Amino acid sequence: MDVDALTIQEAAQTTGWSSRMLRYVESMGLIESRRSPAGYRLYGPEELQRLRTLRELLAQHEVGLSEMGFALRLRREEDLSRAVEAWFEAEVSRPDDVPAADWLRFEQEKHERLLAAALS
Repeated sequence: MDVDALTIQEAAQTTGWSSRMLRYVESMGLIESRRSPAGYRLYGPEELQRLRTLRELLAQHEVGLSEMGFALRLRREEDLSRAVEAWFEAEVSRPDDVPAADWLRFEQEKHERLLAAALS
C-alpha cells in the first residue's frame, strides 16, 4: 500500500465525504483517484486538496455536485456546449401556422405527445 495515500475509508473519514460520495464524485470525473496494484482507490494530498476545494466551491456558490458534473461536461463536450448556448440565445416565437389564440393549446398538446411517447 502507498504510504503517501489513504484508502477510500480513510479519505472519507478525513474529508467528511462518505465513501459512496467519493465514488460518485469520481464517476462524474471531478476527481480521479490513483489505484493500488489490487485496484483499490488511493487518495493522496492532491486528491484531498481537490476534495477540500470542491466542497468550498460548492458552498461558496451554492451549487450541487450534479451542477459541477454538468459544468465539466460543458467543458469537455463541444456539441453539448454549443447546444446549450444555442438554447439560451434562441428567440421564443409562435409558429407562423398557429394562431395566437391557439398557441397555448398547441404547446400543451406538443408536451402531452412527448410525455406519452416517453412513457410508451
